[in-house]
Amino acid sequence: MIKSRRDDRKPGIRSLEGLRVLVGRARHQAGALSSELRKLGADVLEIPFIQIRPPRSFQPLDAALKNLETYDWLILTSVNGVDAMWERLTKLRLTKKSLKHLKIAAIGPATKKAIEKRGVRIHVVPDEYVAESVVRSLKKQVKGKKVLLVRAKVARDVIPKELRKAGAVVDVFEAYETIVPASSRARLQAALKKPNRRPDVITFTSSSTAKNFVQLLGSAGRSRNGQRPSTLKEVSLASIGPVTSATLRELKLGVDIEAREYTIPGLVQAIVTNKRHS
Repeated sequence: MIKSRRDDRKPGIRSLEGLRVLVGRARHQAGALSSELRKLGADVLEIPFIQIRPPRSFQPLDAALKNLETYDWLILTSVNGVDAMWERLTKLRLTKKSLKHLKIAAIGPATKKAIEKRGVRIHVVPDEYVAESVVRSLKKQVKGKKVLLVRAKVARDVIPKELRKAGAVVDVFEAYETIVPASSRARLQAALKKPNRRPDVITFTSSSTAKNFVQLLGSAGRSRNGQRPSTLKEVSLASIGPVTSATLRELKLGVDIEAREYTIPGLVQAIVTNKRHS
């Protein structure tokens, strides 16, 4: 029977009944994904693969925020970056008025929502929620302009590199960093050891979650002869989008499920669709 497009796009009630899903988002962010999966009947296990913490020093970011009048554009790439930047603005006793002259670009609807929640207007949200799409959206608008990019300590350099090529002056400042949560190691290894408790699906919402997952598993997470490790036998790996998928493939883990829309709802929909067609 051929399913209608509408049927494919709308998860049915309890459509994930009997599916065990491991959510590896940072502890404070797991709720949204876990909640959506549970609504659809999934058995959800939360084990964070990343932990968010402040950078070693906020001094460089603070100096930039004190000189916001010198910038034309502000680019924010994540909710974590938005939260961290607003904390610093508050500490420095700066208000949203200090952003009024800026054009602001946000990667993804969650980042956009986090900014708008604070009463600030967004000018650009790329069609796809990846760095390359930000570059496509901005490169004709930034020539001769000064751009402030607020992001994680370790991140891809696509945005600053390509916007500089387009004639922009780009300053990059760290608002937070991600680390491997050591407390997750034993829990993750135990979850994958017992076949009757092993997750059916493991979710990955960033390249950092993929890299840290392998670190948490240690030798049990490394591929053998280019093959997925036996620890992950009969487990489907679900990626939020092409950048995360590329990292999973580089790690020789492969990708079984990839979201068409690179968001949490898109990831949930991809898991539902995969279960329907399996």
